[in-house]
Amino acid sequence: MPYEKKAVHFGGGNIGRGFVAEFLHNSGYEVIFIDVMDSIIEQLQQTPSYTVTEIGDDGERQFTINHYRAFNSKHEMDKVVHEIATADVVTCAVGPNILKFVADPVAKAIEARELDYPIAVIACENAINATTTWKGFIESKLSEKTLENIDKKARYANSAIDRIVPQQDKDAGLNVKIEKFFEWCVEQKPFENGGKKPEIEGVHYVDDLEPYIERKLFTVNTSHATAAYYGHNRKIPYIHEVLHNKELHDIVRAAVKETAHLIVNKHGISTQEQDDYVEKIVKRISNPTLKDNVERVGRAPLRKLSRKERFIGPAAQLAEMGEKVDALLGAIEMAYRFQNVEGDEESAELAKILKNNSAEDVVNQVNGLDRTHPLFEQIVPIVKKVQGSTKGSL
Repeated sequence: MPYEKKAVHFGGGNIGRGFVAEFLHNSGYEVIFIDVMDSIIEQLQQTPSYTVTEIGDDGERQFTINHYRAFNSKHEMDKVVHEIATADVVTCAVGPNILKFVADPVAKAIEARELDYPIAVIACENAINATTTWKGFIESKLSEKTLENIDKKARYANSAIDRIVPQQDKDAGLNVKIEKFFEWCVEQKPFENGGKKPEIEGVHYVDDLEPYIERKLFTVNTSHATAAYYGHNRKIPYIHEVLHNKELHDIVRAAVKETAHLIVNKHGISTQEQDDYVEKIVKRISNPTLKDNVERVGRAPLRKLSRKERFIGPAAQLAEMGEKVDALLGAIEMAYRFQNVEGDEESAELAKILKNNSAEDVVNQVNGLDRTHPLFEQIVPIVKKVQGSTKGSL
């Protein structure tokens, strides 16, 4: 049957199929998947439906996802552009580093768009203001004429997403296991004055996204990654096992206590509300039914050690306030020790950077800090310590 609403989604991975597409499907959208991985697109093209299983303390719920189509942007760019040009919303879950590669088809679609309302552009990435980043890549490819009336063609809204997708069963195919808890917050201001706010069940539209983004990134992602890097260092395979170790549980708690101090003071969130949020998050990542592998959570250490990310982002702001960051520094050390992990290119690149550069240059290159920043001198000794270790573990 023809759908009245259409959404195009870049990224056929687990977040795309199990979170974004589930919400769009349940809200009455036909979902068009775009990817460059032949195997995923072929599976989606040949399989009329797949199952999303939500797992939690109280058991499982299953949803069938169907009424979707799929295209490979390597081979079918004209079709991809047409689908975006005639869609209500375009989303992505490809990883922040890939945004520049999914800008060209969106730009071409905006140029070709003939509908009398703008398309909603929403990046669903674990990064601050990812849609703004995507917008920069898209608009660098647009003509001056299109840019003059861009509000009639496209509206860009940043979002904050929160849902854990654990290690999947080897024979899962397109089926996805995902935790029941979710949060998807989207800016609503970009849709004012002639915009068309997408009606997506479960999305929480907010006026100011930054408190939600930072609260999530500096609580969920900071605690999750801290557990992962300490777990890897201690050769503990699963996140819930790390949290069930009292010493490591307390270390993770100490890291999010420091970030909570920032969130409460910066965003006016009450101490009680943030404490309740932390409790909810620690309970979530301690859930054994997720059976989440520490290497999966720890992968891409270069991105996770970068300037605006889950460790340096809050630690830099706290250091500027003259506050202590001891627990975050411990997590940063463990992230630096996440080297040469099988299947993770960034961990191999991290090992090379540590081997071939001075500690000062590493902090500048990896953490994006210059010598004048108050956090710089606190991280340099940590890098020297890691460089002085013969292995990537204590």
